[in-house]
Amino acid sequence: MRVIPAVDVLDHQVVQLVGGVPGSQQIVMPDPMEVAGMWVARGAPYLHLVDLDGAFGKENNVPIFKQIIREYGVPAEVGGGIRDVDTIDELISAGADRVVVGTKAVKEPEWLEEVSDRHPGRIVLSMDTKGGEIAIKGWQESAAISVDDMFARIRDMPLAAVLNTNVDVEGQKKGIDEAQARDFISKCPCKVIASGGVTSRKDAEILSDAGAEGAVVGLAMYTNVITPWEWDTPWHA
Repeated sequence: MRVIPAVDVLDHQVVQLVGGVPGSQQIVMPDPMEVAGMWVARGAPYLHLVDLDGAFGKENNVPIFKQIIREYGVPAEVGGGIRDVDTIDELISAGADRVVVGTKAVKEPEWLEEVSDRHPGRIVLSMDTKGGEIAIKGWQESAAISVDDMFARIRDMPLAAVLNTNVDVEGQKKGIDEAQARDFISKCPCKVIASGGVTSRKDAEILSDAGAEGAVVGLAMYTNVITPWEWDTPWHA
């Protein structure tokens, strides 16, 4: 299982929020290109680029993400406020390995089926959970559909993976919720990328043992609480 650094961009700066709450920034770094380059220089095999501006309805960061992909050549998945086919086409044409879709995909599974058929193996469904429910619109609302019902909807779709961020432990540096992670991974019909609370190699090893394809890590890496580039098998658990 690979460990993937998160590059979350809000107000065109890299930030790390607690529980996705605007104004809770624990980290602010002004240059997304520089931050992405830092992780690449440390050997990151993959990047997770998140457009929080897009998720919150502000001017998106697609141009800078396209530049990161072009400049560094490291596979990257891009998400955050992506709700139209044209943007998906643009990102994949620009070299994005995968595109992450959330709110619109959860609310309109027919659209998710359309885009996954259009780009088989390139679409990641973001099923972020908060209090056992799917969180949408930048984690501000709960979806009308349950986790189990969403699993049933996507069972036969050619998705690349499902990204599950556990908002309840996100950005708190307290570790993962092992029971929640194992339950989600075991029930999900697709490969799972886990996120939220990964603060130690043990957390990463638990997710790997549970069957996760990858783990997205943010605040804990920015504060050197977890340093996967120093492991004996760098960036892999």
